[in-house]
Amino acid sequence: MELSCGRRMAAQLLTALFLAALPPVLKGCSREEPETVPAHFIGEAVKEYAHDQNAFTQGLAWDKGEMYESTGLNGYSSLRRVDLESGRVEQRLEHSRDIFAEGLTVLKNSIYQLTWDNRLIFQYDKRSFELVRTWPWPREGWGITHDGRSLIVSDGSSTLYFLDPESMNEQRRLTVRDQGREIDRLNELEYVKGSVYANVWKETRIAIISPESGAVTSWLDLSEISAQMRQPGKGDEDVLNGIMHDPAADRLFVTGKLWPSLFEIKLVPTQIRWP
Repeated sequence: MELSCGRRMAAQLLTALFLAALPPVLKGCSREEPETVPAHFIGEAVKEYAHDQNAFTQGLAWDKGEMYESTGLNGYSSLRRVDLESGRVEQRLEHSRDIFAEGLTVLKNSIYQLTWDNRLIFQYDKRSFELVRTWPWPREGWGITHDGRSLIVSDGSSTLYFLDPESMNEQRRLTVRDQGREIDRLNELEYVKGSVYANVWKETRIAIISPESGAVTSWLDLSEISAQMRQPGKGDEDVLNGIMHDPAADRLFVTGKLWPSLFEIKLVPTQIRWP
């Protein structure tokens, strides 16, 4: 028996009210999350340290009171342990001329160092710098960090890759976006208090990224420090690149390729916005 027009309208209204009250997962669909509007900060120098101005810095890492650095360029690539206070290189592994080294990170007793177009990941013993294993990597290597469980790798695109450090199998990947716009050229990475900090190649700012959603939650402007470090004759190579966090003392450090200084910085909120 067909329902009258009035009864049909009443039934449709009740159904609509019932569905509206259900959480999205029960309706078989999902509501769009509101876009994250990033906060903005300026990096203010707290302390300045000496840094090898011939180091084409590709990555920095801090582990249990020790500073590690990866330098790039064919014929100049290296893995280093550096004294923070003096900038003196205390331990060094030089690569062959065919290797172009990129970012590095320290996880447990291993150092993982990327290469750029060699498409290899080197795993070293943290103490001796002895090579433990060479892993193939199917993309360019740019930056690498870890969250205590997974390695997080960038390849110059807008994607972050999460890898199992025991097998290098890909666990998941994220696309990094600022209010829907993809942010590419992600370079050196650092995991800081639950967020991924990423240099954006040839920019004077750092993207602070949610490792759950890929959203840029904040921007950190380092244009003032970068301007101080620009050197005549370096072309456009002496760019910001190198982020390091000391979790025990909650200190954040930055440097750049061919910079004569490394800086401890603090984040100062600002109303300035970037396009």
